[in-house]
Amino acid sequence: MIRAGQKLYEERIKRKLTLEEVSKATKIREVFLSAIEKGEYSKLPSSAYAQGFVRNYAQFLGLPKREILALFRREFDIQKTFKVLPDGFSNKNEFSVSRIRFQEISFSLILLIFGIFTYIAFQYRYAVINPPLEVYSPKDNSKLYSKEVVVFGKTDKNASLYVNNSPVSLDNKGIFKKNIELFSGKKTITIKAVNSLGKETKIERHIEILDR
Repeated sequence: MIRAGQKLYEERIKRKLTLEEVSKATKIREVFLSAIEKGEYSKLPSSAYAQGFVRNYAQFLGLPKREILALFRREFDIQKTFKVLPDGFSNKNEFSVSRIRFQEISFSLILLIFGIFTYIAFQYRYAVINPPLEVYSPKDNSKLYSKEVVVFGKTDKNASLYVNNSPVSLDNKGIFKKNIELFSGKKTITIKAVNSLGKETKIERHIEILDR
């Protein structure tokens, strides 16, 4: 199996670079560079540092980062370099049971955390995207004889709603209704919903008020 460290080492030698030169350029200590080349990942500070060092080393040598990182992750998983339990746990049966229980608890916690984040994301989804907005009346390009026009629709209940820049109250379902007085002629009604982050959705209704 080709190792990430082997490819890094071969490329460094090909470029006639010393570990000292690479260290000065990448700001990675020589001992860590040497450990990476030898695949001795246990000598690195942590898994996060290991991955970052490998990425920076590959980038400096002009090697494809994705390919090198893929090789590194495969080696890293196989070697299980950073152990969770000490070597003193020699009872394999006991260890297997403990490991299964740990995995079950971990899986349950992951599901719980995922559920919480999903719920929060669902509840506050319209805080980070443009709020929904539906205008049921008036219909666009309507011709009306009444000078009193009813603007009726629905948006997110947490949004702020404006009709022709005038604030309009919402009920607990996001429903709004606003009566406005207009003179005869062609008119444009602007309905706008704005969320707490300033993201907005705007709909215009073009109507014509006719004289009786």
